[in-house]
Amino acid sequence: MFFVIITVTPNPTMDKIYWIDQLRLDDGEMPVMQATRSYLTAGGKGINVSIFLARLGIENIAMGFIAGETGRAVERRVRDEGITTSFIWADGETRTNVTLLERGQEQRPIQITEQGPSISAEALKRFIAQYKRSLTRARYVFLGGSLPVGVPPQLYQELTHLAHQRRVPVIANAAGEALAHAISERPWLIKPDTRQHSEIAGVSLKTTEQILTAGRRWVEQGVGAVLVSHRITRDLLISRDGAWDLEARAVRFQNLLGAEDALIAGTLSAVVQGASLPEAVRFGMAAATACAESDQLVVTDRQRIEQALQKIQMEQIA
Repeated sequence: MFFVIITVTPNPTMDKIYWIDQLRLDDGEMPVMQATRSYLTAGGKGINVSIFLARLGIENIAMGFIAGETGRAVERRVRDEGITTSFIWADGETRTNVTLLERGQEQRPIQITEQGPSISAEALKRFIAQYKRSLTRARYVFLGGSLPVGVPPQLYQELTHLAHQRRVPVIANAAGEALAHAISERPWLIKPDTRQHSEIAGVSLKTTEQILTAGRRWVEQGVGAVLVSHRITRDLLISRDGAWDLEARAVRFQNLLGAEDALIAGTLSAVVQGASLPEAVRFGMAAATACAESDQLVVTDRQRIEQALQKIQMEQIA
């Protein structure tokens, strides 16, 4: 049987990104700013991971909920990347998110996010049934991003449980209750989303010591490994085999929008090709760095990633 990677994006988005020279909010009663360029793409954590993997030639299936005309546009753009889609249609409209990138402040994007559609119990039931069918040919599962209205915070927990029944490793990249519930099912890898909340299940993840303590506790409880982005250019990896501090040095930022998803996708692509987890994360961090140094959201050019790899320092922590 031919196996694939499943990515789940419960709340996809159409991302609209504007680059501007200067954010001038105090320029008159109605400030008008001219964008130097703009970019429109289908997005959401799982979709971003799917696009990265597809451009590396790794087969995957993108799942989640979509709605309305925006949902149709998201599905079309994902399929145009050569990705198999298995979305469930819902009432309402898929969200559109807007990001402003100010020249010289690219490491601090300004984001305006919509809520997205409300998911009915019937749509959720259809999604679970479709997910179960897809698991029969899954090699890994990636679960990522926020949950839309109507979806219980236990969704990632249930999806991880179902995957484990099929002995399929799960990567969970989320925040808040969604990740806290998923941890109880002991995913193969968790990546806490600390962009807005640096606390998971009452555990603070602000300092290196806090991250190491929490990561080691989760690993002791059965989680395979924990990967936490610490500051803008550092990541900490904790597993049964030890802990590693990774840092990207001399990064010339152009945007950070796709960097975290490139970190996960690059790591997963390297694992699939046989790399150890620490080396896979180092490759993933190089992919994230290549994205951060580009005005493109997804960078899969091998030469550029190899060049970025020279900037990644990895040190095992005692």
